[in-house]
Amino acid sequence: MFIGSILFDIFIPHSSSLKEKRMVIKSFKEKVRAKFNVSVSEVGDLDKWQKSQIAVVFVAPTQNQAEKIMNNVINFVESSYPDIYMDIHTEIF
Repeated sequence: MFIGSILFDIFIPHSSSLKEKRMVIKSFKEKVRAKFNVSVSEVGDLDKWQKSQIAVVFVAPTQNQAEKIMNNVINFVESSYPDIYMDIHTEIF
């Protein structure tokens, strides 16, 4: 069994309030959760109106499958949110 984790450090340049940021983050979390059946949570920068940290965690039976899920999630997020700047940190345990 392998556990994969992805940490997205996000900068939302067009956000001018916490309300706008939360709308983007809510959409991000719901889309990723629905498409990949993974756990998604905002874990950092909760009160900053242009920054956020979102963690995605999942379990896979093999390392190959964990890498495949990780790559699919990252590709989906990058293509769905091209106007958001992201640093992406990944780990498989």
